[in-house]
Amino acid sequence: MENVILAVKGMSCGHCINSIEGNVGKLNGVHFVKVHLNEGKVDVSFNSKVVSLKRITDIIENQGYVVELSKLPIDQSCH
Repeated sequence: MENVILAVKGMSCGHCINSIEGNVGKLNGVHFVKVHLNEGKVDVSFNSKVVSLKRITDIIENQGYVVELSKLPIDQSCH
């Protein structure tokens, strides 16, 4: 299982949350996705043998958002 935090620009409302969580969450291999709107971050937990991080970021970017960080492990994030 791989856990990452993605910095995502362009999220501004509840629709953004539902759109990202819904589309990323339905990918095979994604176990958890949570949008933190106020922080501009998306937490994702996924099986990298089933789905790639690039596939996840492509899904987000195809919705019109900009993913700034390609990968930041959750256990190394600042809280």
